[in-house]
Amino acid sequence: MSSSLAWRLRRLRAMDGAEVAWRTQQKLKSFAQRWGLGLARRVPTASGRSGRPWVWPLPAIDPASATDLVAGAERLMQGQWSIFSADNLVLGFPPRWNRDPRTGTLAPLHFGKAIDYRDAAQVGDIKYLWELNRHQETVTLAQAYYVTRDWRFAQALRDLLESWFEQCPYPIGVQWNSSLELAVRLVNWAIAWHLIGGEESPVFAGERGQDFRAAWVQSVYRHAHFIAGQRSLHSSANNHLIGEMVGLYVAAVTWPLWPQARRWQQASKRRLEEEALRQTTGDGVDREQAVYYHYTVAWILLVASRFAATRSDDFSAAFLRRLEAMLEFVVALMDVQGRLPMIGDADDAVWIGFARNAADDPVQVLLACGAVLFDRPDFAARVAQFPTGARWLLGAGAAIEFERLNPGDEQAIDQARPTALRALPARRDFPQGGYYILGADLGSAHEVRITADAGPLGYLSLAAHGHADALSFTLGVGGEELLIDPGTYDYHRRPHWRAYFRGTSAHNTVRVDGRDQSESGGSFLWTRHAQVRTLSWTGDARTDRLVAEHDGYLRLDDPLVHRRETVYDKERRLLTVIDSFACKLAHMVEWHWHCGEHAIVSLIGATAVVQGARACLQITMPGCGWDPQVIRGDAVTPLGWVSRRFDEKEPCSVVRFKGSIHGAASFLTHIAIDPNSPGHS
Repeated sequence: MSSSLAWRLRRLRAMDGAEVAWRTQQKLKSFAQRWGLGLARRVPTASGRSGRPWVWPLPAIDPASATDLVAGAERLMQGQWSIFSADNLVLGFPPRWNRDPRTGTLAPLHFGKAIDYRDAAQVGDIKYLWELNRHQETVTLAQAYYVTRDWRFAQALRDLLESWFEQCPYPIGVQWNSSLELAVRLVNWAIAWHLIGGEESPVFAGERGQDFRAAWVQSVYRHAHFIAGQRSLHSSANNHLIGEMVGLYVAAVTWPLWPQARRWQQASKRRLEEEALRQTTGDGVDREQAVYYHYTVAWILLVASRFAATRSDDFSAAFLRRLEAMLEFVVALMDVQGRLPMIGDADDAVWIGFARNAADDPVQVLLACGAVLFDRPDFAARVAQFPTGARWLLGAGAAIEFERLNPGDEQAIDQARPTALRALPARRDFPQGGYYILGADLGSAHEVRITADAGPLGYLSLAAHGHADALSFTLGVGGEELLIDPGTYDYHRRPHWRAYFRGTSAHNTVRVDGRDQSESGGSFLWTRHAQVRTLSWTGDARTDRLVAEHDGYLRLDDPLVHRRETVYDKERRLLTVIDSFACKLAHMVEWHWHCGEHAIVSLIGATAVVQGARACLQITMPGCGWDPQVIRGDAVTPLGWVSRRFDEKEPCSVVRFKGSIHGAASFLTHIAIDPNSPGHS
């Protein structure tokens, strides 16, 4: 049986009867469209004017940010592009839109829905190709025009889009395959449209300008028509569906030029409300169990809310409260240096061009906006300075409001909010989402922060972006990451690396019999899910304690349940981990402790010493009789790697304890934290 057929059978097993019927209907619809039935070949005549921008008046931008914008636009016009880890790709201007920037593969130009985007031989690296076609660069050019009124940038924007309309005709090619990609493009187009002046833009002047406007508006209609007819539903109804509805909503309110636009607006808003509440827990955790997707979804929900507010089409109080709760979770995860653990998948894709400035951390932009919109000084406290991306979204007046929430001098801070507010986070347990924050002095320069994962594998039957990381945790001291989650690295091109980074051995937990806790059926498919149960959580001034277990190894010939008790003694600065296994026969068990890539790891007898700049960890397993090993950058197994950016990896050290058990057993791990080591700064 071919690997492709085997995957399709596994994928089929992840569907219920209703989904099978729906996908069959979609296939028949696609077949009809291939022959011209049901397509938007004839676009209705557009009438009326485009809608208001997401904020009014549009913001004034400081000279330094304007200089950076113009420099970025100039680089684009010289043909230099940045996509994921490739910072200086020479693609020309305009680029070849169907040529994968990473591999040079030219994607085929036939009916878009029939193209297998997973097939690298056909399309190359689809992540790079689709990222190029998300059109964040249209926003960069529009911003440059907005701050300079230099006609060259508006003309470049027109040249870019005209080339895209020519090279990517509807419905041909891989750019007409994924509704999410069309949705992202629409949001960037909407922002660019307003920044160049909307209906009054000089780029629409004259015969060529009118032809350009007509072509752009026609493409908008076809994008919206495509998304409305091909949504990610059933087992695929994850962040893709939210993104699709955001794109459809933004298009409908930006270009209300057809009778269908009103229906698109109402339907997308209604579904967006539903999905925002369905795909997040009551305590504000995105159910995909992936931190990157959590804050990305929060960001696009926030953007949708801004387009709605300027039209007095506000989302419900429940929607906004859930969005606020999502930001509370971000704040709870954030260490004193502003970093988040790399739990679950992350692909570093960019949604909107004005938040992609290298100086703007997207999480900082998100929290700055949340601070102003929800009047939250605790959000503002986590933002170093009001970012340019937040100014673009909320307008210039938002910076003044932010300063009220986050005064610059210490005396003003004390007057504006109590000390307790700065000792973040106020909340440390998220039982519905399955995350717990253990530690001491949180929010201070001396914090010890342990982020423990007792949540489900992921969302829906695919759990597409979840990792097999049950009962894992990360540990940092003073903002220095000492025990880490190694990240994602790859999606499509390197299956063995994809399997490693999402597997159990890439996380700070226990692997049994060399198998992952959950069973993979493909790069975005788990066929058997470990179920996690939190048994106890307590936290006080002296001790934090979490007890949880998972049943992922019940599928073994000799079923096994793994229970982990994690206890942090704040006075002794000692983390104790008790791993218990309920089983009857023999099993091999492995502990992997993934250390920050900068840390120096050595062995002194049976003790592993992890030396960082701010603290030192001493890891022991008293009484086990096993000697630890240190593995770094093993590309064969693989083991000992970290990925801080999509498509980039580097070696890190992993401490491994490995041995056999015969029937039920318990093991003790001590992790002593010494902040007074010679390396402490």
